[in-house]
Amino acid sequence: MNAKELDKKFDSGEDITEFLDMSNARRPGHEQKRVNVDFPVWMIHDLDKEAKRLGVPRQSLIKIWIAERLKEAF
Repeated sequence: MNAKELDKKFDSGEDITEFLDMSNARRPGHEQKRVNVDFPVWMIHDLDKEAKRLGVPRQSLIKIWIAERLKEAF
């Protein structure tokens, strides 16, 4: 299939995912970068308690809370 045919299918609302190689797909602005943050022991304890209550890993809880705060700020 050439690009013109693919564009036509896409523009008409057809599902073109079968023609795409998603193994190298990237979401711009969503790349990951590792950072290290030191927390007091009491804070880790409380984070773990809340993460367990919600059934999510600690890291996910921290990401969710930071994302919520950043959305409020901007």
